[in-house]
Amino acid sequence: MATDSAARLNGKDVVGIAPLSPSEIQLILDTAEELLEVARRPIKKVPTLRGMTVVNLFMEPSTRTRFSFEVAEKRLSADTLNFSASASSVTKGETLFDTARNLMAMSPDFIVIRHPNTGAPHRLAKEVSASIINAGDGINEHPTQALLDAFTMRQRFKSLDGLKVVVAGDIRHSRVARSNIYLLNKMGAEVRCAAPASLLPLELEKLGVVPHLRLEPALEGADVVMMLRIQQERQGQSNIPTLREYYDFFALTPERLKFANQNALVMHPGPMNRGVEIDSAVADGEQSVILEQVTNGVAIRMAILYLLAGGRSEFPSDS
Repeated sequence: MATDSAARLNGKDVVGIAPLSPSEIQLILDTAEELLEVARRPIKKVPTLRGMTVVNLFMEPSTRTRFSFEVAEKRLSADTLNFSASASSVTKGETLFDTARNLMAMSPDFIVIRHPNTGAPHRLAKEVSASIINAGDGINEHPTQALLDAFTMRQRFKSLDGLKVVVAGDIRHSRVARSNIYLLNKMGAEVRCAAPASLLPLELEKLGVVPHLRLEPALEGADVVMMLRIQQERQGQSNIPTLREYYDFFALTPERLKFANQNALVMHPGPMNRGVEIDSAVADGEQSVILEQVTNGVAIRMAILYLLAGGRSEFPSDS
């Protein structure tokens, strides 16, 4: 895979979907399509990032996102450093920027950061020369998740334009929901959100989204149904009476799924809470592409690293 000098992202960082243009989003999705082939090779490795260093700076727990980035980096032949807040000087009171300055003394090329504070990747991007990739900041954005979700939809429907997408669950506290709303609006999809009033953000309609207080009307004629977990760790107090009542009224069950189109995709960014926001029969059913999302996450993160490297320096062809 050769680098096209015109096929580059405009900035040195990917800190959110909001700053990306539709053409940049299209470029990332197209590049991921090509890089998906690497996973099918007997030797799943290309030399694109050979000699480059990636720091994975995760200040919050993560399984899928962290491992996905690590696999992507290794498949691109990068050297990786994995940073865990619980085993670092952060526990001794060191600030994010002091941590970053110490890391920069080791000359990394990329820093992948997940942080509980909204805007942390954006602030860090202004302070360091390394490319910053946002792996989730507070309740703000999770851009690589939205990109892999869009990639998964595009694999099945060929285009995002005109798709009817339902995002249901804890919208208020979900960075995944916000990034998906930004991306899908930019690419011409129709977004509907469904949740109890206590889990719907006030500014939702300003984002061009149709809000629903019940799941069934939101599902009518839907092409994609994306369920979100209740993020209790971000709530000062519970915003729902009980998990059982939530399941009874808002869980995606086989019966409720029938309101959507017959070939509608079922998605979930994980981790799933089975028996709360989604029934196991749906999560494991024929319409579920939840495991495909995980596979596609590696390709998307490879594509972002590939394009950011190409935007800063020449690197060896993989072909």
